[in-house]
Formats: sequence, C-alpha cells, structure tokens
Amino acid sequence: MSPPPSGCPMKASHKTVNTGGGGTRNKDWWPNDLKLNILRQHTGVSNPYNSQFNYAEAFKSLDYEGLKKDLTALMTDSQDWWPADFGHYGGLFVRMAWHSAGTYRVFDGRGGGGDGQQRFAPLNSWPDNASLDKARRLLWPIKQKYGDKISWADLFLLTGNVAIESMGLPMVGFAGGRADTFEADESVYWGGESTWLGNDVRYASGQPGPDKPGVIDGDESKKHHTDIHSRELEEPLAAAHMGLIYVNPEGPDGVPDPVASARDIRTTFGRMAMNDEETVALIAGGHAFGKTHGAGPTENVSDEPMGATIEEQGFGWNNKYKSGKGPDTITSGLEVIWTKTPVKWSNHYLEYMFKYEWEHEKSPAGAEQWVAKDADAFIPDAYDPNVKHKPRMLTSDLALRFDPAYEKISRRFAENPDQLADAFSKAWFKLLHRDMGPRSRWIGPEIPKEVFLWEDPLPDLDHPVIDDQDISALKKELLSAVDPTQLITTAWASASTFRGGDKRGGANGARIRLAPQNNWKANNPAQLKSVLAALEKVQQNFNSSAKGGKKVSIADLIVLGGSAAVEKAAGVSVPFTPGRVDATEEQTDVKSFEHLEPKVDGFRNYGKGTQRVRTEQFLVDKAHLLTLSAPQMTVLVGGLRALNANYDGSSYGILTKRPGQLTNDFFVNLLDTQTEWQQG
Repeated sequence: MSPPPSGCPMKASHKTVNTGGGGTRNKDWWPNDLKLNILRQHTGVSNPYNSQFNYAEAFKSLDYEGLKKDLTALMTDSQDWWPADFGHYGGLFVRMAWHSAGTYRVFDGRGGGGDGQQRFAPLNSWPDNASLDKARRLLWPIKQKYGDKISWADLFLLTGNVAIESMGLPMVGFAGGRADTFEADESVYWGGESTWLGNDVRYASGQPGPDKPGVIDGDESKKHHTDIHSRELEEPLAAAHMGLIYVNPEGPDGVPDPVASARDIRTTFGRMAMNDEETVALIAGGHAFGKTHGAGPTENVSDEPMGATIEEQGFGWNNKYKSGKGPDTITSGLEVIWTKTPVKWSNHYLEYMFKYEWEHEKSPAGAEQWVAKDADAFIPDAYDPNVKHKPRMLTSDLALRFDPAYEKISRRFAENPDQLADAFSKAWFKLLHRDMGPRSRWIGPEIPKEVFLWEDPLPDLDHPVIDDQDISALKKELLSAVDPTQLITTAWASASTFRGGDKRGGANGARIRLAPQNNWKANNPAQLKSVLAALEKVQQNFNSSAKGGKKVSIADLIVLGGSAAVEKAAGVSVPFTPGRVDATEEQTDVKSFEHLEPKVDGFRNYGKGTQRVRTEQFLVDKAHLLTLSAPQMTVLVGGLRALNANYDGSSYGILTKRPGQLTNDFFVNLLDTQTEWQQG
C-alpha cells in the first residue's frame, strides 16, 4: 500500500488513521494552544537505557583510537548498495556532520548536533538531508560494535572529523560527551511553511515550495523578485527555506544572483554564530571535498524517509533513474564537482574561483549552476576514470567572489593556503562544538589546549571554597546588607539566562556584572548596580579575612543570597554548592551575549506578548530553555509572585496580602471561583 502523499502534510486529503493516536487531534483544532508537551520530552519513558546509565562515563571507557581506525577504514570501503564517490565516503560524511551541527541558531540556542536529532523527523526527511539516510546506515556496523560507549550524536560529528583527517587536513581536535535523545525534539521552531522548500512565512514575500521537492525551485515563474537584496528573515530562523540547513545554493528563491546570495549567506551563517572569515573558511574548506548530485530529473526520486513505506526500514528518496545510485544519484538536483582532488584537501576551490570567468548553465535536473568559461575538462568523474569535466560552481559559491567583503577574505585565503587550512580547522571545530556548553562537559583525548572566546570561558577555580560555617555566616551578612526581594530578583536574573540547548548563560561567571547583561532592562539596571555594590563589599570583607586561602566569588554570593532570601521567606533549607567563578570582560563576547537578553520573562513579569505570540506562550518557551518541567514552571511562577519578585517591583500578579513570604496565596486567589478576571 502506498503511503499518503508527502511534501504538504497540512493539505493531505486521505482519511486519517483510526487507531490510538489517530484522528483529528487537539493541535488540529487549536494549533496555537499552549504546547506544554515540550516541557515533558526526553524522559525515562523514551530512553532505552536504564536510569543508572551515565554516558560520560561510558564514553571514557571507549576504545577511541580503535573507533577512529574503524571510521578511517570505512571511508574507502565502498559498498555496492551505495557506492562511494571517487571511492571515498569523505564528502558524504563531511556533509552528514555539517548538517547535524549546522541547524544551530544563536537566538534560542536550539538545533545543532548535541543530541543526535538527525535520526528523527523532521530532520531525517528534510530535502537538504537527502541521501544522509545512507550515511547513517553505513555507520550502523560501527555503532553496533561500540554500542552505548559512543552516542549517535558524537558518532555523526566524529565521523565528519575523521573524514577530513583521512583526506589530508589535520583538525584542531574533538570533544565527546553528547548524550543521545530518543524522540524528535518538538520544541524547535523550524518555520511556519506547509510545504518543503517553501519560505512564504519566514519572508514577507517568500514563495511556497514546489509540488514535488527536488530541484529547490524549478518554477521559472517564481524567479522574478524585487526584494532578494533587502528582505529580512524572521527570527529565530537561520535557514532560507523550510527543509534547508543553510541557503538556497541556486541563489535566493532560485534566482542565480551571487550578490543576493551573499546577503542570504551572511544572514544565515551569522545566525549560526559565524563571522565573515569563518563563513568563507567553512564554505571554501567544505567544498574542497566531494560533489553535488543531480544526474537526472528529480521526478525520479520518491518520498523522504518519513513518507516511505515500512519496507524501506528508514530509507527514503528511492531513485528510479537508471541504477539509482553511484553515477545516477539525485540529491539536490545540482551536478557540481568543485576541484580536481575531491577526496584530498587543497586550495583548488578558491584557485578556480578567481582563475576563471563563469557562465550560467542548467544541471541535468534543471537546477541553476555555473561552469568555467573557456576551461579545459580536467575534473575527474566520480566513477568513470575516462571521463573529465569542466570546473563548476554553485551560485552560493560565487557569492564569495562577488560580495566585496567575502572577496577580500577569499583572495587572502587563495594566496595563503595555510591561513585557509587554519581558519577552516578552527571554524569546523566551532561548528561541531558551539552548542556543547562549557569545557567541563567535554570528554576525550583530543580536546585542544587552545581556549576560544566562543566557549564563554571561565577562570580556573584556584582557591579553596567556602565551607558550611562560612555559608551560614555569609547568609546572615547578605540578608542584613540587601533587601531579600532584591537578592531573589538578582539571583533569578543571573541564573535564568541559562539555555538548555547550547548550555550558555546561567549564574556561573556572574556575567550579570558585565556588559551587556548589567544594562538589560529586564535586570533593572539601577537596582542591580546597588545590589552588586553591596555584594562586592561582602566579598571584600570575607576574602580579606578568610583563612587558608579561601575566597568567595560574586557568582556564589548571588546564588547564596537568593537562597538565603528564600529560606527566610519560607522557613526551609535550600541546598547550596559553592565553586562558581567570576568571568572577566576579556572572557565575554558582548555581541554574542546580546542574544541571551529576554524579550519576555513571565517568571518576573517582564515584557508581554505580541499579536503573533501570547505572553503565556513566551512563558512556556522560557521554561523550556531553562529545562523546567510543567510543575516546576508552575511553582516558580507562583513562588516568585508570592515573593514579590517582579522585575520592576510592581504589584501585577502579586496575589497576596503577605508579599515577601513564600505562601500559596497566588494559587488560592488565582483559582478562587468568586473572582472574575478581565483584560487590563
């Protein structure tokens, strides 16, 4: 039985499944209701490992060198069922790793390769991930061999690293420690489009996707836009189309305009935390390897894995064109081999870019691409040693030549191959590790010694920490120096910057002292300045008199102060573990931290909803970033209201006559059936 039509899930006309879980669901009736399900993902119910399993410990027992040797051997172990281009799987595995890590975006820290989400929908079925189902299947024997000592998340990225090393470029290093999740992450906003490859929601004047995904935009009638040089991509997205990792390689909406393409590239890579130099390095370095695939018309390609039949067992994109594999592979519809050494690191990509002039052409599948003008055919074929090709490029490649800023960087790299090699290796390491969080989470023998600013580095803890007696004394001093409510709001402001996706923010480092956080409106800068001054006096008094070299950081005092205030308000004991350190201005990338500023924080009654997103939806989103459950979110809102912890000291939502005491008055009054609520 054929599967229901794919590519436009919201417009399917077939009858729905009439067994458990089928039928018209709440989300169909009320698509904008509160999605509390995102607060109960990735629990023990979906995890096949027992509750005692510790992935970090399992990874430490891994035969790491043995695994790398097996991965290196796999690169040239071409399989008949999916032959390797040029006899080497390097290009395929670089793409797999790149597309795993490349979904990360700076605005909310979601996406990225941190938990192996490429195994699940929608990522496993994005048009841009076509053929990566084969890459994952090639890895299956190795995953079986090493079992739970290597997660899929780590394996995807390590394989890309090994692929590059096997093609001749030493890498900066690699850190493991990414534990797998075992269900699709429903929290990520990938866009509002209802068709693959559409962008009619993320851009004000975007286009719907093609009826059948394949060539990214083969409809000539859609290629006459006036805003591709000025349009703005909606936040928090980074990709230019639904189902793409980055930009449309044919050009914006399929228009082969390299200058307009450069604008899209700068937006997309910038939202993935890459600057211009890192962007050029990644593209020029990544396209030193492999090829694209557009051997024939994309109508020959069947449904993606999620739309395929159960007999396919996770495979998708079955190709009816000739053999359907090897020289007949169809993935993007583009047919480009960038260099004469596609399985060996080189600088040929940039060399050819500036050596030749380029003519527009169509691929065998009808995609927009470019061929070197008046060039000889010297590029090897992926399968036939007797066939040679002319150099070819994508519109997005030529953006690096025709955008003025990219062109300067590209020429410098073209003239200095060693600089490209160094820049690519470092940018690749950043790509793979950008969402791993602090270095304390990194595991393995290849962690580089060099510390990078994008890690949000912290000073080493180089002194004894405070003990229980010190903690008790400091609590008393803090409560006498600062109003308890202000201790609570400061502690919340510091800790609540944490994001579970990329593990950024949080109280450690006390970056609330530094720009930009000390000027955020949500942090009530005037009050914050006063609180920090008081905390600094407490710190100075303790550090100048403590014995045995003990010291206390502002970061610890912020958290301890909040805990002490809660204890006073509730008559309970709040656990506290010392050991936080204080970051410096030199360790803080101000521009990078601007993305952590809250637009709305319902926990402290800051900000409000928009016409598109209600205030309570922002609250749930914030709770998810903080990795809270629905009960934890609920009790924190009620508790902070009772504690009078609105960011500006206002009385909104303080449903108690005893503000500052940790009571359940908020809930009692909220649920009082005699109360009638009206919009303010």
